[in-house]
Amino acid sequence: MLTRSLLYVLLSTIGQATENQSTENQTTPGTFVVEHATLMNLGFEWSISGDANRNAAVAVRFREVGDSAWRPAMPLVRMGGENIYRRREHLDYTVPQGFAGSILNLKPGTDYECQFQMTDPDGIQGIAAHSVRVKTRTEPQAFAKGNVRHVYPADHAGPKEEPHYSCLLEAYYGAGLGDWSVVWERRVQPGDTILLHAGIYKNDRLNYVDPQMTPFDGTMSLTLKGTSDKPITIKSAGDGEVVFDGAGNHRLFDVMASKYHIFDGLTIRNTDVAIFAGQKEVLGAVGLTVKNCRFENIGFGVWTEFAGSSDFYIADNLFLGRDDRFRLIGWTGPLWASAGPYGSHQLTSYYAVKVYGPGHVIARNAIAYFHDAIGISTYGTPPEDPELQASSIDIYGNDLHMLNDDFVETDGGVHNIRVMNNRGINAAHGGYSSQPVFGGPVYFIGNLLYHVPSGVAFKFSAKPAGLFVFHNTIIGEQVIRDPSENMHFRNNLFLGRDTPDRGIMTWSNSSSAFSSDYNGFRPNKGVKDQFTWLGPKTGEHLYEPTSEDWKSFPTLAEFRNASNQEVHGIEVDYDDFEGLVPPDCTKRHAVYHAMDLNFRLKPDCRAVDAGVAIPTVNDGFSGRAPDLGALEVGSPAVEYGPRWLRHQPFYR
Repeated sequence: MLTRSLLYVLLSTIGQATENQSTENQTTPGTFVVEHATLMNLGFEWSISGDANRNAAVAVRFREVGDSAWRPAMPLVRMGGENIYRRREHLDYTVPQGFAGSILNLKPGTDYECQFQMTDPDGIQGIAAHSVRVKTRTEPQAFAKGNVRHVYPADHAGPKEEPHYSCLLEAYYGAGLGDWSVVWERRVQPGDTILLHAGIYKNDRLNYVDPQMTPFDGTMSLTLKGTSDKPITIKSAGDGEVVFDGAGNHRLFDVMASKYHIFDGLTIRNTDVAIFAGQKEVLGAVGLTVKNCRFENIGFGVWTEFAGSSDFYIADNLFLGRDDRFRLIGWTGPLWASAGPYGSHQLTSYYAVKVYGPGHVIARNAIAYFHDAIGISTYGTPPEDPELQASSIDIYGNDLHMLNDDFVETDGGVHNIRVMNNRGINAAHGGYSSQPVFGGPVYFIGNLLYHVPSGVAFKFSAKPAGLFVFHNTIIGEQVIRDPSENMHFRNNLFLGRDTPDRGIMTWSNSSSAFSSDYNGFRPNKGVKDQFTWLGPKTGEHLYEPTSEDWKSFPTLAEFRNASNQEVHGIEVDYDDFEGLVPPDCTKRHAVYHAMDLNFRLKPDCRAVDAGVAIPTVNDGFSGRAPDLGALEVGSPAVEYGPRWLRHQPFYR
């Protein structure tokens, strides 16, 4: 097996002898990596050397253990040689040679057999097939047979269940007298549950006898270790709301030394950083679960920058930041033009969730009033060890409202980032971002976007590599001109808002690995150059294009004829929807609400049955072919945000 450090090879140069070309065109398989499983997806990597002519391929099939029939999955993606370059950050990274990819939309807690077959017309030197058995994860739950400790607020006057404690830190560490909570004599054990009873747990951090036992910074540091089978659970007892009030402190919970903790059903408010879970090159949490919680008046929700943080499950939470609720205000500075008549927003709330490391799941959260909603740390050059890379990360089912920058940032991701079935309404600067990713693939599948006045639906910049954009409904333009590598579009809808200074679509490819087809477009009225194209010829890399390299076209037909792309692409319009109108392009600061928007297609419209089948992406479509966009006609309604919040009359 080749080590990962030996795989940083460049493509063969032109003009070598024929016999050397034959040798270099053969593929030598290297290390096969099974990434951390998530609840519904599996990710894989397979390093190689050789294959200078890039005609090797890896076919994938899978089945549930016990089934007889195999199902096809998307082939692994060929990568290697793509250069990610960003001068300002001194970033210059070349993607190692290999393959990566995901098997999507699986069942939680299920064993799967997965088979991978590598082929190359020029020959394979080594093991050309792998068969692995992998089990998807399940939602983390409290250990049913663990001990239970009860915590009551200081002003609780009624009866108390035993054993009971006066604050969380006393129950967690068994802390007694001494300097706050550093006397740890009866610590909670793996599998134990701490039940917090209704009331307000508020720091009095400047009081030496603070009833919450927090030191003068008001931070509760939780450092113990549960296990995946026996997590340490901190949850509401179910007798009313449990509120942790930071009283304006900086960090409320610091869990970066912990393993396998569950926070369930709590309200956390009035703090800069609610749950700090890892600092780059210092320490980070493993197996952190935060679910069914409510975050109010916070600057940051859940945050780790540590490469060894892994397998978080951040789901079914409500995150409410501090930013403007009544007008969409972007940001500016010395390098950017004015953000409009209201100037730049202040950074009072940054991210709701930001992670690094493998295996994280960020699902079904409702997020509003932050700079960014969800992000992967813009970490820079990724570590060589796959266990320390931001890979196999799922971001799905989230409801995103009023972000002063972007909805989702995959910036810093490495392999198998899945951004699926999210709803994003109102973002000042960009929708779904990859600036950059370090090889991919990043899958953007089934997402909704409405009102991004910048015209940057997908912020693909800093030369990211490995982007797969399928089945998204985009009410707005895609105009970014920073080139990307290995970029592929299928079954999307892009509808312009009649913005007078831009066309509907820009493809900015920096290498010859690209494709775009089976998409629907609604051009902006009164604009000459609707479709703008940068596509290097086969084998070329074009990282700093000149103005002559770009081509613009007024119609889809002219673009198709010149580029040989969008052979099956069509034009659509707003009358293809049941009832949808575009945002007003003259009102960049306006606020729109998801409950007023209907993204469903009419059953007889031109976008129905106009797509192409993609294994594991749109299996089970109705009609002759899949529909374009995020919502298949006749399929069950897609639900966004926390499950516990959906019954509320104001939320749908």
